[in-house]
Amino acid sequence: MGKLKTFAGTVRAIDTRTVRPPPKKADADLLTPEHRQWANEVKRRAGYQCEAVENGMRCQVKAPARLFADHIVERRDGGAPLDPLNGRCLCGSHHTRKTAAARAVRLASRQGDGV
Repeated sequence: MGKLKTFAGTVRAIDTRTVRPPPKKADADLLTPEHRQWANEVKRRAGYQCEAVENGMRCQVKAPARLFADHIVERRDGGAPLDPLNGRCLCGSHHTRKTAAARAVRLASRQGDGV
């Protein structure tokens, strides 16, 4: 009995999205040496551990996990961009949740203004 020949699939997958988001660009202010120094100070002060507290317990995520120096009052909302007292160290999960919550509050306030 001879070998069966196989053919590569002739139906290709296509991208059906009609709109692609623009490539993500980092805010230029976050790439400055002053911001890096601020971020390092915030993380150092936290002992390179997430500072989020849930149910009375501090998050246990520590370096070498990716940590973010987060602005407590976001820059868009008038927070001081380089004041170490306006910063806290957060793990990726807590940073994402905090940022999404702040964005939701900002959008809700805009809708209340009739925007």
